Amino acid sequence: MRVFMRKLTLVMLDVFLLTIALYLAIATKFGVKLTKYYLSEWFMIWGTLVVVGIVCNSAFKLYNSLWRYASIDELFLILSSGVLTGIVFFGAMNLLDIEVAYSVYFLIIVYNTIFLGLSRLGYRMLRMVSSTTPLRLDQDVKRVLIIGAGHTGIMVIKELRRHPELRLRPVALLDDDINTHGSQIMGVKVHGGHDKVQEIARRFDIDEIILAIPNAPRKVQSAILNECKKTRCKLKILPSISSLINEDVTIKNIRDVQIEDLLGREPVNLDVDGICDYITNQVVLVTGGGGSIGSELCRQIARYNPKQLLVLDIYENNAYELQQELKMEHPQLNLKVLIASVRDAARIESIFSTYKPSVVFHAAAHKHVPLMEENPQEAVKNNVFGTLNVVECADKYGVRRFVMISTDKAVNPTNIMGATKRLCEMIIQGMNKKSKTEYVAVRFGNVLGSNGSVIPLFKKQIAAGGPVTVTHPEITRFFMTIPEAVQLVLQAGAMAKGGEIFVLDMGQPVKIADLAKDLIRLSGFEPDVDIEIKYTGLRPGEKLYEELLMAEEGLTATKHEKIFIGKPMDIDMDELKKELEKLKFIATGSNEGIIEFVKELVPTYKSAEEVVAAEENR
Repeated sequence: MRVFMRKLTLVMLDVFLLTIALYLAIATKFGVKLTKYYLSEWFMIWGTLVVVGIVCNSAFKLYNSLWRYASIDELFLILSSGVLTGIVFFGAMNLLDIEVAYSVYFLIIVYNTIFLGLSRLGYRMLRMVSSTTPLRLDQDVKRVLIIGAGHTGIMVIKELRRHPELRLRPVALLDDDINTHGSQIMGVKVHGGHDKVQEIARRFDIDEIILAIPNAPRKVQSAILNECKKTRCKLKILPSISSLINEDVTIKNIRDVQIEDLLGREPVNLDVDGICDYITNQVVLVTGGGGSIGSELCRQIARYNPKQLLVLDIYENNAYELQQELKMEHPQLNLKVLIASVRDAARIESIFSTYKPSVVFHAAAHKHVPLMEENPQEAVKNNVFGTLNVVECADKYGVRRFVMISTDKAVNPTNIMGATKRLCEMIIQGMNKKSKTEYVAVRFGNVLGSNGSVIPLFKKQIAAGGPVTVTHPEITRFFMTIPEAVQLVLQAGAMAKGGEIFVLDMGQPVKIADLAKDLIRLSGFEPDVDIEIKYTGLRPGEKLYEELLMAEEGLTATKHEKIFIGKPMDIDMDELKKELEKLKFIATGSNEGIIEFVKELVPTYKSAEEVVAAEENR
């Protein structure tokens, strides 16, 4: 009812405005008093113009728009309707054989268009004037520096002024385009390039900085943000321009800067056709599907329209949450959630015989280094023999491609978790030599925000007021985001020929201490002033630096700039299985016995203590 009344009100307003437009057009041409000729024809002319005007306005949907959001598109519709009204009115008058001066037609178009614009866009202009009243300096407002004086920066200024309730006042702009320096945009001066961030932040007592260059390369954004974080200002950023519909910036688009933004990793370029070739219309199994990597694998695989997606996990809560998410996001997806352990050989074989997957992503594993140091039996049972169960079923039931998720900790391992993952890689390479299935492993480092990673831990410690605990001031790790890692896993799977260990380009290693400091600053605090950083010493099995490639493997580039291939090692699967049978028996014994035997199987496995001692003796 409200919509009908709004449309009816607009129609009645247009009838009135068309009447005024007609009168003014004739009066402008012939004077204030209407001539007898026009007066005698007035009602026919008026009635025709009103009908034509209302029909044209309806044709251009001028009664459907929400004029509080009117923009250049609505202005074009108003102009189009005004011109079409004049043209159709001209044709109608000729059909009715009523003579009207040509200048009157032109004036009708002019007045009608002006009245349409004032009646529609005027509403938005009034809202803008009422909502952009400048905030007084003595009010409790936050002073904002905007980096980016282009289209997006201008829209940010408009949005902040439209929402005075946010108490954010744009006071300065920075842009690397020297042509903008010294100019003013909507009353806000451009003071120079981003190299002046700290100077401007001090001079204008800036509270918040908004990075408004969403189309800039990630590395450029990262460099600017790393400069901004030195100011102790609250940092905010806009997403990439591709995610802004019609480049329409709103307050909800502006978000807090996250640690991923500081890393500056560029988006992954994918060979979508190659991925579709081996996933679309296939039955795909993801083990460990409820975990950080496994769940993201499922999300991305669902976009490639598999014939069926099988999510296997031992932990029902994560699996249930993922199931509900996928059902909502992909209602047409043929999804099956299987609660099972990869350790249970009979259950795994039953699943393979029932569903016959053609593609397997094996992400199930124990991954926490300190916990596995204390429980090496579980690392061996789950990582080694769980993998062996899935690998053998893949061979038996004709899986086309098998992709295992590995880790940088498998390289020259200093802990039982890394050593068991290296054994898994050996199983993959050995099995590939005797099976028609294409077995490959994908090795990468830490992913930001995964379960048990340092980021969630640091955030909890910061929220509690500190201290933030770091094991060693020099410890470094490779990092990438979960979506990026999974995209590259899918891409590596498309390249697989069998037997490869794909190594992902993790970029530059990051100091964990720097990561902690960045998170503290992004939370609005100063490291070791507001939040203490406490060094606790290396944990059992932990080493200072991670490596991505074993010395004996070599490295080969692929057609993708972020994916490399480690040279396959010569693994005899029959001999390896004999050794694994011994390990199965030893795994029921003492921790020390397990570790010693694993060291025999993985010659590059040295304890963290041995590595430290060797470095000290150099």
